[in-house]
Amino acid sequence: MIDIHAHFAGEELDFPEEWAKCKAAGVRRVILAGDNLKNSQIHAEFAKCTDGCYFTVGIHPENASSPFGEAEKEQLKTLAREQKCVAIGEIGLDYHYEGFDKSAQRKLFEQQLLLAAELHLPVQIHSRDACADTLSILREMRPMAGFCMHCYSYGAENAEAFLSLGGYLSFGGTVCFKNARRSVESAEICPIDRILTETDSPYLSPFRGERNSPANIPVIVEKLAWVKKIEREELIAAVNSNADRLFTKLK
Repeated sequence: MIDIHAHFAGEELDFPEEWAKCKAAGVRRVILAGDNLKNSQIHAEFAKCTDGCYFTVGIHPENASSPFGEAEKEQLKTLAREQKCVAIGEIGLDYHYEGFDKSAQRKLFEQQLLLAAELHLPVQIHSRDACADTLSILREMRPMAGFCMHCYSYGAENAEAFLSLGGYLSFGGTVCFKNARRSVESAEICPIDRILTETDSPYLSPFRGERNSPANIPVIVEKLAWVKKIEREELIAAVNSNADRLFTKLK
């Protein structure tokens, strides 16, 4: 099993202990997602010495007000060229909280899409309350190495638009919630060759009120297999194949 999007750095986790939990749960590969330069660097260092651990580098849209000049770009490039960096991310748009700077977020998103194109890397996209703008930018700056919508939340009515651009949809703990109709409907229509699994740990645990962990991937897998009406092992095989196809450096 694989968790294509988790956070360790800055989350007060004991990395080795958390990794042991992942392995015990049968999660063989985890991609640690970057949300700023510092955390991307921490994930890179952990991945270097940890079998089955990979990472992404990127600046989260909530950090759009931070400096992102040539120095920051070069730091991202250096990290992105490391063997175990499999994507640029998480990057995108987030219009959820008051006070966001739409212009700054769009500029940062576009800059990092250009970086992904330059380095021939796929993209992990964060998009919250910004569906139309995200689609507009992706149509204009189509990531040639591919992309996934991390923690996809826009419902079945918009899923086809992202899929038509070649995107993958990644599902996490929210698909297990009792009121997860939109997530379940999206998973239902997502082709088996475009579906991915993640936790976004330590957030969005399938068990409300608990801290999430990549060790919860089996719970998400069971729910998605039920939704797709296929055997658990068939779903696991499909997700592993999809991850290898999108994140080619996993191989």
